[in-house]
Amino acid sequence: MTTLAFSNTKPSPVATGYAGAVVTVLIWATWILATRHSAGTRLSTVDLGLIRYGVPALALAPVWLRTGLLPKGVPLTLLAIMVAGAGAVFFQLTTAAIHSTPAASAGILLGGSMPLATALIGVVVFGERPDLTRWLGLAAIVAGMVILLVHGLSTTMLPWSSFALLPMGALLWASYTHAFRRSGLTALQASALIAIWSFLIHVALAMVLGTSIAQAPLPEIGLQILSQGVLSGLVATLAYGVAVRSLGGTQAAAFTAITPVLATLGGAALLGEDVGIAELAAAAITGIGVALSTGIMARRQS
Repeated sequence: MTTLAFSNTKPSPVATGYAGAVVTVLIWATWILATRHSAGTRLSTVDLGLIRYGVPALALAPVWLRTGLLPKGVPLTLLAIMVAGAGAVFFQLTTAAIHSTPAASAGILLGGSMPLATALIGVVVFGERPDLTRWLGLAAIVAGMVILLVHGLSTTMLPWSSFALLPMGALLWASYTHAFRRSGLTALQASALIAIWSFLIHVALAMVLGTSIAQAPLPEIGLQILSQGVLSGLVATLAYGVAVRSLGGTQAAAFTAITPVLATLGGAALLGEDVGIAELAAAAITGIGVALSTGIMARRQS
């Protein structure tokens, strides 16, 4: 009589981090498409923010009620950077820009800029010293964005807000990444605090600017609850936190290389957007640059 042995080994932290990073990027690409789609609906950026952060704030209520809105041991500055970088400020800037930016360009300007901003903060603020491979990667990211910039200006397709607000949003997210790593919070705690604070900020904005959620069709609200609230606001924020904790902010950011490609393909397939050689070249060059700049293809990590 044979005995069956079942392995109860847990996934390694690295494998868990990779899984979290892949989930995050897939959802980010979907978020860009859903946000781009919302430009033609009744829902304003404030409405989307209420949905985006209201759902996770409710789902994670036991967590933020336990930690408190101002958890002990977490410097107020770090908490503010986290809420701004992954919460209300980031969302309002990027959503307003995505509404007037094709999905392919948004993926490059936002997803491509995130690791660039993360690397620059690491060099300037924390004294990191990238190797040659990473510098080449940063140069490739800049080259990809220049291609898009030249193409956008020559065709007058992209407004100035695309080139100003989306990289600014990337800088905010990079700041959040560094702040989260130094906060001592778990991914669950950070997600809960970002959600409740951002929801309260959007409630205040709705009191001043008004809301049109009640007038929007139920199917549209349902789509945004799923894409903004459940996937982007809850699942992706948790997954990214797990990736940063397991891999470190630099390596986790490497996976944003996938975002421009997915957003480009999704914009063409789902939104009927025109995608030409310039967009495809910028997406490919930016993706390669991100992978190089974050050290994922280097022999050693700095």
